[in-house]
Amino acid sequence: MVQTALRVGHLTKRFFGSLWPVGPSANNEEWVASILSESELKLWPRMSRADRRHAVGVAREVERQLGREATTPVLAAALLHDVGKVSAGLGTYGRVVATLAGAAAGRSMARAWTEGKGFTRKVGLYLSHAEVGGDMLALAGSDQLTVTWAREHHLSEEEWTLAADIARALKSADDD
Repeated sequence: MVQTALRVGHLTKRFFGSLWPVGPSANNEEWVASILSESELKLWPRMSRADRRHAVGVAREVERQLGREATTPVLAAALLHDVGKVSAGLGTYGRVVATLAGAAAGRSMARAWTEGKGFTRKVGLYLSHAEVGGDMLALAGSDQLTVTWAREHHLSEEEWTLAADIARALKSADDD
């Protein structure tokens, strides 16, 4: 019950944040450019302004938590963990519907929905954003840590394959 309340709080915060149509500051965009590879930088602007703003906040918090352990691949993982959402092409309200559909039917339905057409396919892609994002990052030549976190960021801690301290910092900074 506590976990559900935390998730609802996080989603509510993200929803209202997504209504603010401003991306990261110019200083933060420069910082991002200093971290991401050339091919990762091609993915970055495809993310919504709200997702980029959120990602910068996650990466800055990871950097604060880990200090020197916040290596380039770790920070790239923080910045690009949600990049797979771009494949769905959903706006804010479509994401709300997708999230509610996933909560009602379970994320296991996502794969079947990706085989559908139209909005159903978009919902499936949105709910599969972790796997899709991992594939996008692998194709971009990202470090294996970055790819792995994109794929694992919605899994339970028992399923993570990254070093526990790194994965915990990424997860807690994401507030998800």
